[in-house]
Amino acid sequence: VKVYPRSSTQCGKSTSMLQISGKQLGSNEKIQIPYTYSVTFVENNTTKWGSRWDHLLESGPDSNIQWFSILNSLVIVLFLSGMVAMIMLKTLHKDIARYNQLDAGGSSDDAQEEFGWKLVHGDVFRPPRKGMLLAVWVGSGVQVFLMTLITLVFACLGFLSPANRGSLMTCALVLYVCLGTPAGYVSARLYKSFGGEKWKSNVLLTAMLCPGIVFGVFFILNLVFWVMDSSAAVPFTTLLALLSLWFGISVPLTFVGAYFGFRRRSLEYPVRTNQIPRQIPEQSAYTRPVPGIVMGGILPFGCIFIQLYFILTSLWSSQLFYMFGFLFLVFIILVITCSETAILLCYFHLCAE
Repeated sequence: VKVYPRSSTQCGKSTSMLQISGKQLGSNEKIQIPYTYSVTFVENNTTKWGSRWDHLLESGPDSNIQWFSILNSLVIVLFLSGMVAMIMLKTLHKDIARYNQLDAGGSSDDAQEEFGWKLVHGDVFRPPRKGMLLAVWVGSGVQVFLMTLITLVFACLGFLSPANRGSLMTCALVLYVCLGTPAGYVSARLYKSFGGEKWKSNVLLTAMLCPGIVFGVFFILNLVFWVMDSSAAVPFTTLLALLSLWFGISVPLTFVGAYFGFRRRSLEYPVRTNQIPRQIPEQSAYTRPVPGIVMGGILPFGCIFIQLYFILTSLWSSQLFYMFGFLFLVFIILVITCSETAILLCYFHLCAE
């Protein structure tokens, strides 16, 4: 529905201005102000049902900001892509081929002159100390990634209409529950590649850790709503339904995925791992975990901060969010940015060692 507000003078009607008496009213006296309006419904047969929300996108002032956000994200992606391409083509490809020749029985005299990341090429694929947690978080990340991707695809195709409130969240929850199999498969196979043997703990943590943290925070916030008698509080029966979906569908599917993951062969690494670990020198300030996390989060945040503003505005200001095409494009750019940022940070970290 398009609304065009107009005053009576703009409609061509001659009406006298409202006169209000200037005398002071008493405590029990009232004044009546007449107010009238008229509504005219004009049927538009040219607009299709699937494109009925397009006028919001065309008439809104936010479309230019969205394009500016996408251009800003593309500049960051091109910059990172150039750096990654330079590293991969000029450095890593030749060095990995040379190390494979050395492992096959070649001379190791050239290895004496190595520097940077080349000194630790035999230690980069050593199993981490917290391999269990790494495998669990990677599996949960795959589950969230697939859920977000499929939800955005459905939204872009028009299956999740903004007129149907709650359809987006319902679709996301159902997909997250049904995608427990990929999470269990990825987590189990990665944990097996690390040489782990506690497969039961791995499966239970994959099915319980990430959803448990989210559900715990949600339950505490909901308790606050219950205490304050807020209408936004989720009913107890809905919480039971969420728990039923979690333990009745998601957890069994995670076990199924883990079963197939542990049956597969372990991942094969491109270089051989040394038996004796190399001593790691003292790290500089920018290679420590906290600065690395901060630097690794600035670039992805720079790609999505404008979209994040519109999403939070729609959540807290009760506004419709209908720009799923922009959101899907920014999501793809975000995935590319995160991948390239991880490659660069890993390369710089290895060079520092």
